[in-house]
Amino acid sequence: MKLAAMPWAAWTGMEPLLEALDADGGATRVVGGAVRDTLLGLPVSDVDLATRIAPGEVIERLEAAGIKAVPTGLAHGTITAVIAGRPVEVTTLRRDVETDGRHAVVAFTDDWQADAARRDFTINALSADPVSGEIFDYFGGLEDMATRSVRFIGDPRQRIAEDHLRILRFFRFHARFACGEPDCAALSACSERANDLMALSRERIADELMKLLALPDPGPSVGLMHQGGIFAPVLPEIGGDEVKLLGELIIREQGLGVPADPLRRLAALLPAEMRIAGEIAARLKMSNAARVRLACGASRQPEDGKAEVGALAYRFGLACALDRLLLGDVPPDAARLAELDGWQRPRLPIGGGALIARGLGAGPLVAATLRQIEEEWVAAGFPEDAEFDAIVARRLDQACAANSERDSQ
Repeated sequence: MKLAAMPWAAWTGMEPLLEALDADGGATRVVGGAVRDTLLGLPVSDVDLATRIAPGEVIERLEAAGIKAVPTGLAHGTITAVIAGRPVEVTTLRRDVETDGRHAVVAFTDDWQADAARRDFTINALSADPVSGEIFDYFGGLEDMATRSVRFIGDPRQRIAEDHLRILRFFRFHARFACGEPDCAALSACSERANDLMALSRERIADELMKLLALPDPGPSVGLMHQGGIFAPVLPEIGGDEVKLLGELIIREQGLGVPADPLRRLAALLPAEMRIAGEIAARLKMSNAARVRLACGASRQPEDGKAEVGALAYRFGLACALDRLLLGDVPPDAARLAELDGWQRPRLPIGGGALIARGLGAGPLVAATLRQIEEEWVAAGFPEDAEFDAIVARRLDQACAANSERDSQ
């Protein structure tokens, strides 16, 4: 079988790169996702090459051809070739010598099948001649693609023992490519070895989870993860109600044409308490901005469904306002969401100095009065001119009266 089309072969700089690596002589192939996605008719943004050429010689050949070579993973045989500003990873064929679930010790080889056997799933172990388009399939990946099945290569338990992250990758690839029920052997192995996830860094777990949640409809796969106890070792806070809310959120996003957002979807999976959500975000080593937004979205206040859209955006920012609307008890309609289009945060038309100039004594009362003015201004929909002046006058009168009463005591 051959690839019917290879659009990536026409990328600027690809021809001299393949020529330098003797692709025409069979020394180099395209591997992994680029082959899989080309077969599926999906856009290919990254191309990985595997080669029989040793890493040092790869660098020499690229430099001789005037191609920038960056030794991004030299110990594991990976060189990044830069063509027209685009990175292409070139990795010498490898076989595993030792693995511990997080790292692997490898030895270089010239055996294509041994290199393919290191990969996780059959659909990711395909390779292709970048000149003729001939496809090489050692483990039934073409058949699994035809049936839209995601299967581990060999014994799933052994593959997971080699790299624990493959548990999460299985559910992500199932969500992206599979149709129907998951492979029983794979699902059973993932459940049995779920505790292996505890050995991984929380950053790697968060990264893989975000990739899963960014897919069009990860809901069914997340449901399988919950049923199989996958979350229990690392995110035990995720329960059945939260998985159900994720499904409802995805339906709302799709119905309203709102792009998928993994942070919003993760917020749906967490308990409706800002403190807990913040602790989980810290556990996953997320950025401060992500922690704030996750805690904000996870709070899911019931009144948000009826709150003024502008007030929510003013208090929490655009992203979190949208999160809280979509995660609220009352589903928003398109008209409410449209209010956020092009929304810019208005500036309070008065400051503390203006209040003092109008007779309010300097001190804590100024800040308190300014907060009251701002709260009423936001609740009123950010009025200007006379209406805003009326708010200021009323709050100033109340503040001055309160101040006078205190002075007389």
